[in-house]
Amino acid sequence: MDLRLPGLQGLRRLRRPRRWLAATAAVAVLAAAGTWTAAASDGAPPVHRTDRVMAIDGVSLDTSYFTAGGTARRPAVLLAHGFGGNKDDVRKEAEDLARDGYAVLTWSARGFGRSTGKIGLNDPKGEVKDVSKLIDWLAKQPDVQLDKPGDPRVGMAGGSYGGAISLLAAGYDDRVDAIAPAITYWNLADALFPNGVFKKLWAGIFINSGGGCAKFEPTLCQMYDRVAESGKPDAAARALLEARSPSAVATHINVPTLLLQGQTDSLFPLGQSDAAAKAIRANGAPVDVDWIAGGHDGGDMETSRVQARVTSWFDRYLKDDKNTDTGPAFRVTRTGGVDSTDGAALLRGASGSVYPGLESDPRTIALTGRREQSFSNPAGASPPAISALPGLGGTGGLSQLSSLGVGISLDFPGQYAAFDSAPLTSGLRITGSPTVTVHVQSTSDDTVLFGKVYDVGPGGTQQVLPSQLVTPLRVEGTKSGKDVTITLPAIDYDVQSGHHLRLVLASTDLGYASPAAPATYIVTLKSDLKVPTAPGVTTAAATLPSWVWWLPPAGAAVALALLLTGRRRTATAPPAPELSEVPLQITDLSKRYAKSADRYAVRDLSFRVEKGQVLGLLGPNGAGKTTTLRMLMGLIKPDAGEIRVFGHAIRPGAPVLSRVGAFVEGAGFLPHLSGRENLELYWQATGRPPEDAHLEEALEIAGLGDALARAVRTYSQGMRQRLAIAQAMLGLPDLLILDEPTNGLDPPQIREMREVLIRYAAAGRTVIVSSHLLAEVEQSCTHLVVMDRGRLVQAGPVGEIIGAEDTLLVGLATDIPDPLVEKVATLPGVESATRTDGALLVRLAATPQRGARLHPSAAPPRSATSPNGAADEQLQTAAHPGTLATATGETDGTEPLTAARLLVELVRLEVPVSSLGPHRRLEDAFLTLIGGSA
Repeated sequence: MDLRLPGLQGLRRLRRPRRWLAATAAVAVLAAAGTWTAAASDGAPPVHRTDRVMAIDGVSLDTSYFTAGGTARRPAVLLAHGFGGNKDDVRKEAEDLARDGYAVLTWSARGFGRSTGKIGLNDPKGEVKDVSKLIDWLAKQPDVQLDKPGDPRVGMAGGSYGGAISLLAAGYDDRVDAIAPAITYWNLADALFPNGVFKKLWAGIFINSGGGCAKFEPTLCQMYDRVAESGKPDAAARALLEARSPSAVATHINVPTLLLQGQTDSLFPLGQSDAAAKAIRANGAPVDVDWIAGGHDGGDMETSRVQARVTSWFDRYLKDDKNTDTGPAFRVTRTGGVDSTDGAALLRGASGSVYPGLESDPRTIALTGRREQSFSNPAGASPPAISALPGLGGTGGLSQLSSLGVGISLDFPGQYAAFDSAPLTSGLRITGSPTVTVHVQSTSDDTVLFGKVYDVGPGGTQQVLPSQLVTPLRVEGTKSGKDVTITLPAIDYDVQSGHHLRLVLASTDLGYASPAAPATYIVTLKSDLKVPTAPGVTTAAATLPSWVWWLPPAGAAVALALLLTGRRRTATAPPAPELSEVPLQITDLSKRYAKSADRYAVRDLSFRVEKGQVLGLLGPNGAGKTTTLRMLMGLIKPDAGEIRVFGHAIRPGAPVLSRVGAFVEGAGFLPHLSGRENLELYWQATGRPPEDAHLEEALEIAGLGDALARAVRTYSQGMRQRLAIAQAMLGLPDLLILDEPTNGLDPPQIREMREVLIRYAAAGRTVIVSSHLLAEVEQSCTHLVVMDRGRLVQAGPVGEIIGAEDTLLVGLATDIPDPLVEKVATLPGVESATRTDGALLVRLAATPQRGARLHPSAAPPRSATSPNGAADEQLQTAAHPGTLATATGETDGTEPLTAARLLVELVRLEVPVSSLGPHRRLEDAFLTLIGGSA
């Protein structure tokens, strides 16, 4: 498992009165392997890199030194790599910082790359002392800025292992002036032994990715063997790791600190950076906190944004550039939807002027159900529940699936207690760590619980464990009973209206060591759930586009012309009676680009849309979607082909266009009028009777409440978007056309829009949606039309285009022998297992009792919530604790194989799983169809 963070950079300066590690020993240069010059193609100065092997206290450190742009003195930056990596991992960041005016030194830590020595997990007498010697060397370089002799102006940055050494160096050596650690730990003992529970899988990954126990200092190897064998950390193990943690020098870290922590991280969760922020701020130093979308469990590491922010941090505190904007005191990245151009999750930032911590503005959520529940810890703690699984990072990671609203988690019946809230009447944004108090009693004195909070959809059909995070907790002395307050995982997560929260306390978890002896636990609820909300953290309002100001006057002029001239209609071609009930048929449609005889925006396009369908029009930028929609609405004329709506040919002014409502390329509103007044004016401009507008229905769809009486100039972008869609729905048109209807909407509003479209079509009308949010299209649409370069690529029902409904792709960390593949193929519920590039394709046997679809692209029976079933029938067995029943709630004794159960079996067979997910989702199908042209 690679714990490296791909891309971090530099930091800034606050002087301190004393030095905690006087590094005076000489650094000997054993060999200069050479000097390279990297030319810059964009006119930036070339980067000079010099490689050296330095001898430090009997250890050889492999280093690289980067400079650019002359010989003037400049601040220095030390860039550290992640665990299991080496100096080459941060080379690009080093080159970028050198071009930005820094002298940058990178090195491979002890035991990694070409450096010698034993791995000490950032031992103050080893790796931390090495950093001080490197600072000594920087102080002697003629191009490094000095604060005083022997004291260079220097910052440090790094991810994971490299982030911890940045914190530790700042605590031990007062020459470090600013730091930017990322996805790292504050207390390594708390990270690997949280609340007294051994994080066995992550600990094993540490040892293996370091090259095995023999590569570590003997004391660390002995400690690991002892704890791994007993399954329970002892006081000596905690003391050993705490001594190598930044928390050991908490009172001495008083430099400007930018803390970047991952939200999808079961190794070093958000609580680690929270503890660091509180301690460093207490010392009087500036501290900013940034929660990024990725982490050790996968997700988007936001490399470019993070690098830019770290560079700004250095510019402010190392270069003393007081005009540099270092960003907000607190920022969190939130996800929503998928970008069809690259298949990546769409990210947006929210920020606050102060860091809220993990307990800000708690909201009390009442929990219902039996207040006292009994469950068991099975012998050998097996089978274990599944939450996060180390090793499943990247795009196939469980946390990535949960961020997209897919629940793949498993709790076994009889091995957990569950307490539910009532459905929420309004949306709830959780930012921080929920807490709850329970009374625990056990037949044994050693009780281990795993606390988690699920987001449960309406009817209990969809259950998601945010970021796949759990809180382990060891409680001793429970035979006589004990009250315990549980601090649940810190998350930033949006719970939609109509959903409810479920508190689960389980006896096992695959990633942790549990007591092997069987026991019975009795848990009694003593308090309601307290959920932090951090209302001061808000999403920045988007900049208003220019058309907001110039389009309303133009729209008003058009409206006035319509009022003066009445409803002028041009003659239309005779209707086609056989198509009178067909909302849309497009035949051989073509449109050339202006002033081009052979370049087409749309070419030979044909497809048909029926009543009651929600059609998704998909394609990369430049595919011809908007051109097609504009021709459909009569705004531009095709060069060839025909468009018929309910049998009538479309041309500018065609009477049948009165049955079409459209929202394309934004709507123009008069900013000084209210939302209601804008809609009324628009309808007046159509010349149709007021009673035909169905204004109240449209206003209900808009969901703007009291804001309808306010001037539109006060609206946010999302409010304008909803008002524009309500305008398109005026008159309840039989054919509704929407181009990117969810732009500017937050996740709850997107969900509301999805339900509106589904209900609208359910009444016998037809909706055409052009959107880049593939996840929304997949959940909202019944049919798809995929375009690329103006041509039709494929058309048909969503399920047919996606295909492969019961096939899972199992990524492999290493190849496996044929006999192991055969074992997988013979698992109950598996139809076949075949090799593909670095993975297995596992096809699950079809069973009429299957009570769960294995991924959201499956197509269960249609309902009023989702035509293609993606939002209705979820991973019931995999995501609903203890649910092993069929879709009807009955069981014949045969349990269907789910993704979560397959994962358990693969781990049992010792298959080296690196990822697990559906073989194809809509985004996969889309990217395959367009051949990478996005």
